[in-house]
Amino acid sequence: MKIQILQLLQGAKNAAGLTVIIDVFRAFSVACYLFENGADTVIPVGKLEDAYMMKKDNPGFILMGERYGMKQEGFHYGNSPDEICKVDFTGKTVIHTTSAGTQGIVHASGADEIITGSLVNAGAVVQYILKRSPAEVSLVCMGMDAKAETEEDTFCAEYIQSLLLGRPYDIQSAVESLKNTSGRRFFNPANRGWSPENDFYLCTDVNRFQFVLKAEKSPDGWIRLRRINI
Repeated sequence: MKIQILQLLQGAKNAAGLTVIIDVFRAFSVACYLFENGADTVIPVGKLEDAYMMKKDNPGFILMGERYGMKQEGFHYGNSPDEICKVDFTGKTVIHTTSAGTQGIVHASGADEIITGSLVNAGAVVQYILKRSPAEVSLVCMGMDAKAETEEDTFCAEYIQSLLLGRPYDIQSAVESLKNTSGRRFFNPANRGWSPENDFYLCTDVNRFQFVLKAEKSPDGWIRLRRINI
């Protein structure tokens, strides 16, 4: 099995084989909490205008996500797991658009198969990949706004790679170090409105969920995430 770790939007464009689009803070952690709380479908969307158009055409859909970390006008929710972790989404369809994670999905056109990745379901991602046994795996770290590399996504990719190769990786020490690097913003009181402290802990609850989210194109042309239990 060939494993490559790629970075940012160009990494998504270069991805091949079974591709894991990684966004720990916060898109694909949020997506896991949505499915855990009963969401029927999550539709990852790249362009903000497409998200608004879909919502207009489907008034019953939930609109959520961010640009530059901030909830957008008319959205039901931002991109915070703390905001939605106790909300019942049973049977709901959620339109999800973000600056990094969802961009990776829509731009990974060369991938054979796409699943999402985050620390909360990293172990399930590993088990899924081992079961599929692909010749090539691309681990794509989407970083901040898909423009700047971040420690949390790289740690997640390295952790997945190590488990696939049967090598040890001290993920708990890596998580602790995030408090002083890319996770600092969650501990700044000025950011509580859009980046609450509990988001850090919800996004770094390693292996909390035993399922993966697979991106599949539906007949209407949109990409939808489907939960696959491991």
